[in-house]
Amino acid sequence: MEQELHPFQFPYCAADDEIDDEMSSKIIAFPQNRANARRAKVESRARIGNRPMSYGRSPADMRKSASHAGSITPIWASRGHGILVSVVIPTGGRPHLLNRCLAALSHQAFDPTRFEIIVVDDVPQSATHEVVERWASQAAVTGPRVYYLPVDGTHGPAAARNLGWHAARGAMVAFTEDSAIPYRDWLTNGVRAFDGVSQAAWGRIVTPLTDPPTEHELGAKRLEEAEFLATNCFCLRRTLENLDGFDERFQCGWRDDSDLYFRLLQADVSVAYAPGAVVERPPTPAEWGISMRQQKNILFDALLYKKHPALYREKISASARWDYYAIVACLLVLATAFFTADPLLMPIAAGLWLLLTGRFFLHRIRHTAKTVSHLFEMMVTSLLIPPLAVFWRLAGAVRFRVGFI
Repeated sequence: MEQELHPFQFPYCAADDEIDDEMSSKIIAFPQNRANARRAKVESRARIGNRPMSYGRSPADMRKSASHAGSITPIWASRGHGILVSVVIPTGGRPHLLNRCLAALSHQAFDPTRFEIIVVDDVPQSATHEVVERWASQAAVTGPRVYYLPVDGTHGPAAARNLGWHAARGAMVAFTEDSAIPYRDWLTNGVRAFDGVSQAAWGRIVTPLTDPPTEHELGAKRLEEAEFLATNCFCLRRTLENLDGFDERFQCGWRDDSDLYFRLLQADVSVAYAPGAVVERPPTPAEWGISMRQQKNILFDALLYKKHPALYREKISASARWDYYAIVACLLVLATAFFTADPLLMPIAAGLWLLLTGRFFLHRIRHTAKTVSHLFEMMVTSLLIPPLAVFWRLAGAVRFRVGFI
């Protein structure tokens, strides 16, 4: 009798099996730092033992288990093939986006017994757990296995990714985000990038836009040109062990992937580009004035610059925004002229400030929607962004003790 396939799964593909077998031999061929690997393995076991991971079971059920390792070993042992790829997804309070991402991953044209999905919940809540539980129960027989891992220690996307890959069983770890929609051949093409030399790879991001887009959407579109984003990247697990994974000082999901990429380059690790490994990342709805809150991210640019000054100047920003500093200088001169009642300096400073701020505003709206609400938001935020950006830049320089001016 022909075996019935689960509606969310795909039949075994001989081509995928050939890819997996070839990849397994290539991964084994890589040298590794045994001391670091042993240390990471000990840390990994400690992490797994202290945090519940489930595939459709409640945290209460997990607590009844003697240990986490004991609770999942029978599942691991029952598989006909070992896990090749572990997909790690950090999430936090966005169950609707996570559900969409898991739906795309469940339809991967990749042998479902050769990969697993680890959802790391940085803001543990029942709604997120229920989403993971539904997909885990649907895939309980044919795979891919789906695991839920709540964060109970250091928070932030970098820490969540570290928690995920430490718990991973695959020789390769694929990172994406809950807001991403991986294409059906994402894993297949990502795996193919590992040619026996490459130990990491990054794929392509596609960002669909409304017509005309908002300024926030245009900013999300620019990520298509970036290198090695955690939304779509792959890395051998033992390479992550040797580099100690993501730096958890990057607390807000900004520049932590750039830091890992720069450390890969500095360690002479071969990093491949896999344009066929595509994820779609539609811009998420943004709150009013989101661009002002995003200026706080500049704080972590200072940390990235401190760790990798040459690569930061080469790949991120060759210099600071001169117009921001000029606008802030005009404001300071204007304030001085106001308190000293200087009749000549005040109009000159005000005119220069208005000219530079207007230039900044016009640049921001040039290719965006011209609705009244959007134009009003751009006008208000254009007044506030330059001083906020300079403040957070200087705050980063002080916090991380670096000349980031």
